[in-house]
Amino acid sequence: MPGRAIGNSLLLILTLFIAGLWAFPIYWAIVTSMKPEQDVIASTTFIPRVFDFSSYYFALFQTNLPTWYMNSLVTSISVTVIVILISMMCAYALSQIVFAGRRVLYFVILASFMVPSQALIISQFVLMQKLGLINTLSGIVLPQLIVPVVVIVYKQFFDSVPKELREAAKLDGCGEFQILFRLYLPLNWGITTALAIITYIMAWNAFLWPFLVSNSENTMTVTVGITQVDDAFGIKYARDMAVAILAAMPVAVAYLLFQKRVTQALMLSSGIKG
Repeated sequence: MPGRAIGNSLLLILTLFIAGLWAFPIYWAIVTSMKPEQDVIASTTFIPRVFDFSSYYFALFQTNLPTWYMNSLVTSISVTVIVILISMMCAYALSQIVFAGRRVLYFVILASFMVPSQALIISQFVLMQKLGLINTLSGIVLPQLIVPVVVIVYKQFFDSVPKELREAAKLDGCGEFQILFRLYLPLNWGITTALAIITYIMAWNAFLWPFLVSNSENTMTVTVGITQVDDAFGIKYARDMAVAILAAMPVAVAYLLFQKRVTQALMLSSGIKG
C-alpha cells in the first residue's frame, strides 16, 4: 500500500509537470499580448510590468477581425449543419435501405480515408475557379462538406438500432424522412451533438483551403486573416499574440463548455471498425 501511494504521488507530479509544460506557451502568449511592445523586446519577465491592452484594442478596432470572425462563423456553421445532414442521410440509407451498389458505395467511403485532402487541392481549386467561387464564402464551404468519418460513425449507430423500430414505423405509414428525423434522430442526439461540435471546431480551424481560395480580406476567415496583420515598422509581437488569442478564443471556449461531447466524438471516430 505505501508503495502504491508513492507511485500515485509520482504519477500525479509527472502529470502536473506535463500539464505545466503544455500550458506554458498559452500563458506566455497571454502575458506577451498584455505587455507594451518595448517590454516584449527588452524583457523576458513572466509577469507584465504594466498591463497594456492596446494590442487588443488594435486587433478589435484597427483590423478586419470582426469581419473575419463573421466569415468564420458563417462558414463553420454552414459546414457543420450541411455535413451533419448529408452524412446522417447517407448513413441511414447505407444502413437501413437495401439498394443496388450499397456495399460498393460503403467501401468507396471507407477508401476515401486513404486519400489525403491535400492531394485534391489542385482539382478543387480548378473546379471552384470554373464555378466562379474564388473569393466567396461558398468556395470556402463546398470542399469541406465531405467528411467520411461522420458517415461511418452514424452508420455504426444506425446498424445498432433494432430493425423492429423501423418496421413498426413503416406499418404506421411513416416515410423514410419521417423515420430518420422523428424516430432515429431523437435516439442519437448525443452522437449528433458530439459530431457537430467536432465538425465545427475543425471547420473553424481550417487554414490551408481558405488560405488558397481567399485573397480578399473581405472573404477571409479568422485563421487566414490573422496572417495579414502586419505593421510598416516591422513585427509587433504583442499585437500578433493578441490577434492570435482572439482568433482562438471562440474554439477554446466551445471546447471548455462541451469537452465531454468533443471527447465522445474523438472516441467514436477513433473506434471505427470496417
